[in-house]
Amino acid sequence: MASKLDKKANKTEERIVAVEEAFSKTEQFIERHQKIIIIVVGLIIVVVLGFFGFRRFYLSPKEKEAQSQMFMAEKYFEQDSLKKALNGDGQYLGFLAIIDEYGITKSANLAHYYAGICYLKMGQFENAITYLKKFSADDQVVTPMAKGAMGDAYMELKQIEKAAGLYFEAAEVKKNEFTSPLFLMKAAWANEELGNLEKALSYYKRIKEEYPRSNEGREIDKYISFTEERLKK
Repeated sequence: MASKLDKKANKTEERIVAVEEAFSKTEQFIERHQKIIIIVVGLIIVVVLGFFGFRRFYLSPKEKEAQSQMFMAEKYFEQDSLKKALNGDGQYLGFLAIIDEYGITKSANLAHYYAGICYLKMGQFENAITYLKKFSADDQVVTPMAKGAMGDAYMELKQIEKAAGLYFEAAEVKKNEFTSPLFLMKAAWANEELGNLEKALSYYKRIKEEYPRSNEGREIDKYISFTEERLKK
């Protein structure tokens, strides 16, 4: 019994010694590298403070400015005054100038989307693609709409395979009852043009199964029947 207690005591002492040695080595390391540690910690503090200072004193005011300018550009966009929406009216900036002057703001990011849609409506499809590619978001509707708009631009440029891929991405990226069936339908049409009837039919059937209450779902049976008939020939 005594020997067991002695062994436990010895193990405890060994652990204590090991911990003390570890602390000692840590202290020695800190003493040897004290200046470097202080410099590194100081740099981290400067970077963190700089980041929050940048957001508060530069980015936040810039964002407010950009939003006030975007108000009129968006209004012109809604009125289909696309040139004014893009280039401004002499008093308020258009989407292009907002992108240039407020490049790192959320408003400038959204301006890329608007500019892309403006160019799409104006028939300048390559410009539309350029601006839409630079837009990034995680929104349930705008994200798929941007991809789908790129698909429209590629369709107009007769790059149907790219369009078909983008339509499918748009349908899948943020699944919902509005954009998903819309872009599955467009993906099916594009694949029909490419002669990929089986793929087109699979998209039509997905609309019927997954989105039967959508606008596309209400009339999907005729597309399924027509494509099935074509496949029989």
